Amino acid sequence: MRVLELNEDTKKDILTNLLKRSPNSYGEYEGRVNSIIEDIKARRDEAVFEYTAKFDGFPLCADNIVVTEAEIQEAYNEIDDGLVRIIRKALENIRSYHAKQRRNSWFDAAPKGTILGQKITPLAKVGVYVPGGKAAYPSSVLMNVVPARVAGVEQIIMCTPPGKDGKIYCGTLVAAKEAGVDVIYKVGGAQAIAAMAYGTDCIPKVDKIVGPGNIYVALAKKAVYGQVGIDSIAGPSEIMVLADETANPVFVAADLLSQAEHDELASAILVTTSKELAQNVSREIDGFLTKLSRKDILEKSLENYGYILIAHDMEEAVSVVNDIASEHLEIVTKDPFQTMTKIKNAGAIFLGEYSSEPLGDYFAGPNHVLPTNGTAKFFSPLEVDDFIKKSSIISYSKEALYEIHEDIEKFAEAEGLTAHANSIRVRFE
Repeated sequence: MRVLELNEDTKKDILTNLLKRSPNSYGEYEGRVNSIIEDIKARRDEAVFEYTAKFDGFPLCADNIVVTEAEIQEAYNEIDDGLVRIIRKALENIRSYHAKQRRNSWFDAAPKGTILGQKITPLAKVGVYVPGGKAAYPSSVLMNVVPARVAGVEQIIMCTPPGKDGKIYCGTLVAAKEAGVDVIYKVGGAQAIAAMAYGTDCIPKVDKIVGPGNIYVALAKKAVYGQVGIDSIAGPSEIMVLADETANPVFVAADLLSQAEHDELASAILVTTSKELAQNVSREIDGFLTKLSRKDILEKSLENYGYILIAHDMEEAVSVVNDIASEHLEIVTKDPFQTMTKIKNAGAIFLGEYSSEPLGDYFAGPNHVLPTNGTAKFFSPLEVDDFIKKSSIISYSKEALYEIHEDIEKFAEAEGLTAHANSIRVRFE
């Protein structure tokens, strides 16, 4: 793993390199995605069935598109009982954490006859996309479904690609059942996103689509945004570790590799003030690579987007952490809570050597759907607020409006909007 002295040129080169991984950089795929979307809009279920046969090798039709209760029960029979218990424990932690995010409608009334407020309304229908194949992660099912359920969404549907035999990974089905998904459809890819965005005879139109996917799914979500809401356009996974001389190099190396194994585009970066730690972490990474099963992916990920950066001091280290704005940030310093107060940009922050990133992926409770590619500067983790709408409430009595009507009229006239002014004026002529 390359070890670099941190300076302005180094930082600029790294930021440029990391941004290459953004879905916004894959314009050559947009034409294919847009043609699929237009085809779904025109031919609806017929096109959905054809694309599923073409890309997934399964002869989909109206009779087998929905996962049945019998198939879900079969999944429970196949899955390890211990894993079901773990899914339920994680589910409770995730539900408990997100329950604290719930908002209530509120109203403020003043003696002169004004009522102002905000009405909170859950979304009616939400579509959750879940990848299939090698990227089938039950944990992502929980993270996307639970906050929607906590928010009070009326109906949650799920789309996930089937295998050639029409089956869905048992862990995905069990997690969906435990989390409270209403209907599961055997559809994947850009065609699933288009079907949920525009609706077909089999798949209902939803109000919002959430969930991870490959580049085709990401670009499809980008294309249908505005027709429906989306969570974000997620890029490849990334981890940054901010550490000083007190950090354990074995732990740091293991944590960097925990994200690098996702795919060749994943990013793993250590920022440290200690040259000794940098050298030790690099050595430990080499040792781990001889033992871990996804060695080929790990090596390509580290070669392309892996860095060990040596900063002159903690101030410089914190500065580059905020500039990169990583999806996951581990702080392993002498006083991680004090260091954390200086962090402005990160999707999720893990404090201390026993708060490794996989704890957040699976079990702790906070959502693991996080902003990537520097978007932590302006985006937040998936939360209950992503599944509600807010309506402003305004009520004025005649007396309350009279006190300010001339101010409103003058403001409107200053903007040249005389009909606005007239709407207020006629009430007092």
